[in-house]
Amino acid sequence: MVQRNGIYFNALALTPGGSGVQTYSRNVIAGITRATDLSVVARVQNSAQSQLPERVIADVVGDCHGVRRVVQGLRPTRSGAALIHGLDVDLPITRSIPTVATVHDLAVFDVPWAFSRFRAAGERALLKQNLRRADAIIAVSQFSADRLGHWLGLDATVTHLAPSPNTQPATPTQVEAVRHRYRLPDEFVLHVGTVEPRKGIPALASLCERLDVPLVLAGALQIDLPNAGTVRPLGYVPADDLAPLYGAATVVAYPSVYEGFGLPPIEALACGAIVVTTKVGALPEILGAGGYPLAEPGDSNDLGNLLEAALYDSEQRQGMTAAGARAISKLSWERNTAEVLEVYSGLGLQV
Repeated sequence: MVQRNGIYFNALALTPGGSGVQTYSRNVIAGITRATDLSVVARVQNSAQSQLPERVIADVVGDCHGVRRVVQGLRPTRSGAALIHGLDVDLPITRSIPTVATVHDLAVFDVPWAFSRFRAAGERALLKQNLRRADAIIAVSQFSADRLGHWLGLDATVTHLAPSPNTQPATPTQVEAVRHRYRLPDEFVLHVGTVEPRKGIPALASLCERLDVPLVLAGALQIDLPNAGTVRPLGYVPADDLAPLYGAATVVAYPSVYEGFGLPPIEALACGAIVVTTKVGALPEILGAGGYPLAEPGDSNDLGNLLEAALYDSEQRQGMTAAGARAISKLSWERNTAEVLEVYSGLGLQV
């Protein structure tokens, strides 16, 4: 199916959505395909075939989630490739060639309360099994690499993500069209992404209520919000509307208490938004090092002070815009691809 010097990607996490894992999977495959002449095969769910570059051979399985996806990820490959890369830890249970596993976070170890007991226990077992069998591990942040060392005693190479290649500020016309389509207020705080326990949204809703500013939520609600007086849930928002939505927001807030990387605030900054976020995942590595202000995770007072300044202090807003632009300019998928290829070379693959 593939040349002996080729790569087989286990890409079962890839779907048409825009989560960090999906963005990572899509762009690693595209980057390796552009940068090399290596033959590439990717095991994907049926719904993800359209996400692959044209010359990538799709090893298609039925759409699967949870336990079914775990089983598909453990299946041996018959590709004849020289290396297997599990883009979200998925690795075959038996193999005769080198393997690379990417780990995005250690959340099921660090914040097990954010998951059901069954899911946390199952994912902990899977991470232990797959990561200990990998010949090389890639972590998406130094934070995740450090947590990997803490919990499993394993080393990893750090390769940062970048905003999606098509992420850029929307035009004024696009912003106004989205503002009209969703009937958005003149000023509002925006959060993009699934509202789940570790995202810190109840605290953000309380702060917005105190500051008397609407909170607009773009994404699925998985928890109840007790302070919902100023909350405006939009539900699912198409990817094409995200950049204009960022442009319409007064502030984009991402008060998560735990992330492996933290791509949504990075992409919001790439769209020119003022972003209030926390010291989680790769954000201190990417933003904090360049002087971008970050709140302590779980500290409502710190978050509230930063949010209020970002809303009403023009000097603070200008400083955040400049610092964010400097930080984002250092991220690229070309750099990520080069770093991934170095990992492959270290395992003997001729690239």
